[in-house]
Amino acid sequence: MSPKRPAALAFIFVTILIDVIGLGVCIPVFPRLIEQLTGQGVSAAAQHAGWLTFAYAAAQFAFAPVVGGLSDRFGRRPVLLASLLGLGCDYIFLALAPSIGWLYV
Repeated sequence: MSPKRPAALAFIFVTILIDVIGLGVCIPVFPRLIEQLTGQGVSAAAQHAGWLTFAYAAAQFAFAPVVGGLSDRFGRRPVLLASLLGLGCDYIFLALAPSIGWLYV
């Protein structure tokens, strides 16, 4: 194993860790945030949270080939960093969402 390979694996694992921590922080906050935005009860908030989680997973599934192609063309590190930047912007939009529709964007 070359010396560069462990550093690349560590970078990938740290990227995955940041993604999982971000999602882990959002999931407990979703029900209360959705209740405040919609004025509905816990069951409706749980349903919206389920749909939001589904939309997140579907977007990851749909755009994985696109991100793979971009990483083949430009390199993995720049694409992963751009993805993390986009994820950070998404978390800011989630925190500042004025309506339930913004959560789905």
